[in-house]
Amino acid sequence: MKSSTFIDALQTFRQVLAATELSAANGEVLALQAGLDTALGMLRQVRDAGRDVYLIGNGGSAALVAHVQNDLVNKTRLRAHVLHEPALLTCMSNDYGYQHAYANLLDRFLRPGDLLVAVSSAGRSANIIEAVAVARAQGATVLTLSGFAAANPLRQLGDINIWLPSDDYGEVEVGHQLVLHYLSDALV
Repeated sequence: MKSSTFIDALQTFRQVLAATELSAANGEVLALQAGLDTALGMLRQVRDAGRDVYLIGNGGSAALVAHVQNDLVNKTRLRAHVLHEPALLTCMSNDYGYQHAYANLLDRFLRPGDLLVAVSSAGRSANIIEAVAVARAQGATVLTLSGFAAANPLRQLGDINIWLPSDDYGEVEVGHQLVLHYLSDALV
């Protein structure tokens, strides 16, 4: 956050949250609460059908989805999985290339009716975008979270796409965490 005081940073973050956009697969912009309710419905459908949630991200987004996994498993009783266990992810990266690692893992694990939560601050990570393509091919539902440029590729790929209008990693990551906490708390 580029603000000079905490209060300035807080005001800037409030503006980012207020301008957050949710869109459907067809690009239709949804009202904030309606879009969140749709995402919540996706999670409920997965839980009610006994399906699984897979969460992916790189760097700070990987840490974020690991935390969300805790909340989904513990609070909501969903079967939630992260795919960045070091030995497995480095094996797949070494054998297939980092760009293809998540896609290859999802190809082995995903089943129709599962949900992929794909998080990328800038929405341009090739490995995340390729993983979403595999999820689509496997019949999974996709929820994306991104930030930075409004036209980032990831923002166009989910059934529901959550975009935070900021090019600050801290604001985008904290915003993604807030949204995912909201969804897991509302699911209880």
